[in-house]
Amino acid sequence: MRALYFGTYDRTYPRNAQVISSLRRAGVEVVERHRPVWEQRHNWSVGLRQLGRLLDAERDLWRRRREDADVLIVGYPGHFDLPAAKRAADGRPVVFNPLVSLHDTLVSDRGRFRPGGAAAALLQLADRRAFRRADLVVADTREHRRFFIDEFGLAEHRVAVCLVGAEDRLFHPGWQPPGPFHVLFVGKLIPLHGVETILAAAALAPELPFRMIGSGQLDAELAGAPANVERVPWVDYDELPGEIQRAGCVLGIFGTSPKAARVIPNKAFHALACGRPLVTADTPAARELLTDGRDALLVPPGDPAALAMAVRSLAGDPGLAKRVGSAGRATYEARASEDVLGRRWLEQLEAVVGAG
Repeated sequence: MRALYFGTYDRTYPRNAQVISSLRRAGVEVVERHRPVWEQRHNWSVGLRQLGRLLDAERDLWRRRREDADVLIVGYPGHFDLPAAKRAADGRPVVFNPLVSLHDTLVSDRGRFRPGGAAAALLQLADRRAFRRADLVVADTREHRRFFIDEFGLAEHRVAVCLVGAEDRLFHPGWQPPGPFHVLFVGKLIPLHGVETILAAAALAPELPFRMIGSGQLDAELAGAPANVERVPWVDYDELPGEIQRAGCVLGIFGTSPKAARVIPNKAFHALACGRPLVTADTPAARELLTDGRDALLVPPGDPAALAMAVRSLAGDPGLAKRVGSAGRATYEARASEDVLGRRWLEQLEAVVGAG
């Protein structure tokens, strides 16, 4: 099978890189037709210059010749790419890998745009047109699948689920020199992550060092961080596995929004792949993959006391930390490795090609 990965998708974003890598491991020939628009730290503060880049990219994608492929995959964030993709497909199936709804993310969850405003209406329109034009939408969790079906009025058979996973070439168990136990968080500091919960938990566990890597919308939240919180604005993506392998435990997300309950973030899969104990919020999405006390520690969303207790339990019991980390790696191998997800993606592509 030959698949064309198409659009203005962010080539550096893990969801795209992992899907392409998984498909190739499954024997799919993946070619790319890509126009860069969103790569700069995934910046969604769209001004006139960014809008001009997007319009230029869409015109170019619209004009280009027909590519020899069995199926087109529109990568994340490709919500504006579906018209050009349908034209390029010329009757062949188009699969949309959206990861999120733009309106849900930028209006409802992050509050970047005012509900009911012009920008919110544009995002809602882009969502609706993209999701409804695709022959198949691939969600990252069953919870997200149900949201897409209900929000956009999609038929059940048009929405599948493939977990996010991680890039096996980078994220795997690795030996690191022993060091003091520390709690690691990596992320873009958005409301979904529950930064305020993490900082409050750090204040409740002052004896434990917390290392927070990332920057973003909630940078100001870290201005009054407790003394045991080390702030690192960013590290290169290729350095993340080493950071995770050196950590005593890794934090997922702790936000209380509806969206937070529907996702399993990249950082969770990275921790599982590296065999490090994961602590994350106990949500319906997390329960699709994880079992509390076995392959992760799950705590109530927005509960700093529970989070502090969980990281203290791992710091004080190396045997527990080792068991949880090892079981997390086993869960990753069974449910979210590139081999497993490559086969899952291939099944979905073969089904949509066969149906179309």
